Amino acid sequence: MKKNILICSNQKYLEQVSSRGAFCATKRSPTSLGDCRTPLRCVRNGINEIAVFKLLFTNTKSILIPFFALILAILACGEADMPLITPTPAVSVFDTADTAYGFFPNPPEFTIESLVATLDGISEHGDVILVQRAIPWADFIESPNAEAQDIIDLKNLMIMAGQRNLEPIFVIDPLNGLDRRQFSPLPPELEGGNFGTPGIRAAFKNYAISLVREFHPRYIGLASEINTYADAHPEDFPNFVSLYREVYDAIKTESPKTQVFVTFQWDDLNNAIPFGTLDGEPFQPKWEQIEIFEPQLDVWAISSYPFVVFERAADIPADYYTPLLSRTDKPLAVAEGGVNSRPIEPFHGTPQDQIDHLNAIDTQLGERLGFWIQLVLFDINAEFYRDFLAENGMETTADTILWFGAIGLLETDGTPKPALATWDSIRKK
Repeated sequence: MKKNILICSNQKYLEQVSSRGAFCATKRSPTSLGDCRTPLRCVRNGINEIAVFKLLFTNTKSILIPFFALILAILACGEADMPLITPTPAVSVFDTADTAYGFFPNPPEFTIESLVATLDGISEHGDVILVQRAIPWADFIESPNAEAQDIIDLKNLMIMAGQRNLEPIFVIDPLNGLDRRQFSPLPPELEGGNFGTPGIRAAFKNYAISLVREFHPRYIGLASEINTYADAHPEDFPNFVSLYREVYDAIKTESPKTQVFVTFQWDDLNNAIPFGTLDGEPFQPKWEQIEIFEPQLDVWAISSYPFVVFERAADIPADYYTPLLSRTDKPLAVAEGGVNSRPIEPFHGTPQDQIDHLNAIDTQLGERLGFWIQLVLFDINAEFYRDFLAENGMETTADTILWFGAIGLLETDGTPKPALATWDSIRKK
């Protein structure tokens, strides 16, 4: 059993958890992960499992998948001022010429065993995790120094990831990943606002600065698939661009080596999605939506889910991604993506489609990629995720999560799919 040094939330938070019937172990440090499993079972016996996740897990989304903060805060208890010890690899993948490969750390199910298996699997098949977070708006309106539960949860995640030699890439996401026309849930005082609203701008900037000060990340993204918001709200897009530039400069003051970016939804930017916002000829990229961020764009990062465009991944043209190569000499990255290994209405999907998609990215972009993130390693229990989203106020878009139920390179039970061998082979080249 790997040893993990865990940090607890502050004592006030532990008392809040305990008052809701949750179990908190006796104070101890360090502790093994095995020691933590009994407290988790006590937690489940104390309160409804979904309530635990609502209490401790902060929603954030990739294109369509919620990521939840780890529940380690209730698994071991240390002193409130216990120092955070986050292991780091002896040699960072970011200090080599190699592409960094990784996944979102979404477990297939909401259990500690599933989460541990996910991180262990990522450490075997990757180098990094991409941590995408919704902004805790209310916590950061006033200051970047907020004592937010979100930061405590992230500290615990960094410890677990570090023990497995996994490094983080951060992306903060102000938008609803299930509907990019909307913000992620805003507190009452910010409802109805946009990127020109002072409170939204302040919370956005303060949260970004908090992450940079706390974790000194090598990479941080300041929005996900921002071109889709530009399509939906062209009147507000300039407000976001000005906010991005302001925060970019603030991050560089704090941490000059941190690489700052936003991600772009390539299939939409490339005018390829049949039901997307077509603004020009098919397969003619809307370059202006990227280049408006220059020169303050350290990486050109895309997401791509070509199953919404092509019936088969073998139909992806040999020049589908290559326009990026000649448009910029900046580093490129795939920040999320994938195709399904089985049909999910209304889309096609086979195990061969996953192989063909990985080969298409590798052949067309591989030598220029700074990092490459496959959305998830394991297939998720999509129905459970959908129900959770519906319970948390996203009923109108929750069904969309089902489209992404078979994107993993492992089945939910850990059975490898054929594409896993392709991924490993590309990574080891």
